[in-house]
Amino acid sequence: MRPLDVRKLQRGGLLTPGRSITLNWSRNGEQVATIQARTEAEHVTLIYRHKSGGNDWQPMDYPVRLEWTACTLGGRRAWFLCPAEGCGRRVALLYIGGAGIFACRHCYRLAYACQREAADDRAARRADSIRERLGWQVGILNLNGGRPKGMHWRTFNRLTAEHDAFVGVSLAGMSARLGLIERRLTNQGAVCTARTEFVLQSNELLW
Repeated sequence: MRPLDVRKLQRGGLLTPGRSITLNWSRNGEQVATIQARTEAEHVTLIYRHKSGGNDWQPMDYPVRLEWTACTLGGRRAWFLCPAEGCGRRVALLYIGGAGIFACRHCYRLAYACQREAADDRAARRADSIRERLGWQVGILNLNGGRPKGMHWRTFNRLTAEHDAFVGVSLAGMSARLGLIERRLTNQGAVCTARTEFVLQSNELLW
């Protein structure tokens, strides 16, 4: 899904009231989508055409309200208020999906990449994060390294224990998946053998 990021718009100075801008999306260096937008003090109006399936192109023209919050060190931060009916969540990102409008990930029921990970993959990623912090070579199958210079032993021992626990979860999950694959291959082999025997017996009967 193509995202619309209010943070990028703000950093680029594109939220100045009265501006008309063109937003483009590219894939492999080729432009795949473009929309027009008009910025006002309290909203951004999105203007584009949308086509779903074999239907005709439909013109889209609607405002997305903005909300501003104060930053701790000064300045203001912009947020989108999701324009989907009944939503209005304050978000940084909107996505365009099958409904043809830009809406938040909750409305489109999108998950973060880490939420789609298997438990063992997530554990391996967390173990690698600890390895990077400790200055060890990334990869849970590599040997553990030593304590980084300047790190307290208590912190080092805690991180090592967490790392080893994540490694254990990851290896157990990989082992279970490999066992499942092996069982499937064994079952498939048994089915193929049974089919072969059935065919041979049928040919004997025909002769």
